[in-house]
Amino acid sequence: MNINPFNIYIEEYEDWFKKNEIIFQSELLALKQVIPIGKKGIEIGIGSGIFAEELNIKYGIDPSDKMLNYARQRNLNVDKGFAENLPYSDSSFDYAVFITSICFIDNPVKALKEAHRVIKDNGVLIIAFISKESSLGQILTSEKEESKFYRTANFFSVAEMISLIESNKFKVN
Repeated sequence: MNINPFNIYIEEYEDWFKKNEIIFQSELLALKQVIPIGKKGIEIGIGSGIFAEELNIKYGIDPSDKMLNYARQRNLNVDKGFAENLPYSDSSFDYAVFITSICFIDNPVKALKEAHRVIKDNGVLIIAFISKESSLGQILTSEKEESKFYRTANFFSVAEMISLIESNKFKVN
């Protein structure tokens, strides 16, 4: 069984956002352009809830107990679980988001099928990810072995992500 670094280095994770406030704010600004306002959403791989809190996403799921403790302190409705087996009824949410979490999911195909199941008809899927073809993606890939967090990440290219999304009943806009 792999050790979950997000269950071990929670303070380091949170500190990154404080030390890199400008990057964090720019990520939030980009996400605010696509997150539906006034709709019920879920963040899959919510972690500590740092994004969900700022984006007004009230629900989330994550496998890390320690991350979920932080998310609960942010007054978020969170459940422990995995993206591949969401504990929610069909058509429970207007939208679902993966924010830099899809690269850590063991079976992204199954995770997207589950996301499709819990999103209402005409709902929205938003995936924020680091493309392996981007400068950052190339740096993180080259430094994977030394990284506490990205050691187990599986980065996708934009074309691979589009293919993955479209092969799971979603339409890319």
